[in-house]
Amino acid sequence: MVYAGGRIKAYGRLIVIKHDGHFITAYGNNRKLLVAEGAVVKQGETIAEMGADANGNASLKFEVRKDGKPVDPLAYLPNRPG
Repeated sequence: MVYAGGRIKAYGRLIVIKHDGHFITAYGNNRKLLVAEGAVVKQGETIAEMGADANGNASLKFEVRKDGKPVDPLAYLPNRPG
């Protein structure tokens, strides 16, 4: 993990995970961070508790970036049965 904190106001409590030399994922607007900056996290591990928007609805800011540029996350997430 490369960042865990609240210094970037637009994202609230934010976690940024570096997956390799090209990809990072960002998880913002968390109520509580469950991992610290520099931690090694594994797929499926709980890293935070979801926050809420101004109306009290559950809300998460999620981004996938490749080489620093935002990309559509659907291309990188596993298919859901259905």
